[in-house]
Amino acid sequence: DGKLKGKSFCFTGKLKHGRKYYEDLVNTNGGQIKSVVKTLDYLVVGEDAGSKLERAKGLGVKTINEEEFLDMVWKWESLLFFIV
Repeated sequence: DGKLKGKSFCFTGKLKHGRKYYEDLVNTNGGQIKSVVKTLDYLVVGEDAGSKLERAKGLGVKTINEEEFLDMVWKWESLLFFIV
């Protein structure tokens, strides 16, 4: 499925799940894992984020939290579940 197709993500800070969990969600849904560069679409920010967050802000990269990221992945499944 391509919910994240064409979008790139990087993760920083302490996350509720292991980093591999989030990276697998990105890859499975057609997204790409990148480092913090100007062409990065989203930096997903957990607690105690450090230099990656500062770099992303300087580059104008959009930052989102874990819940916003998970909404991007799961929102449509949740809506379809309630419709059916």
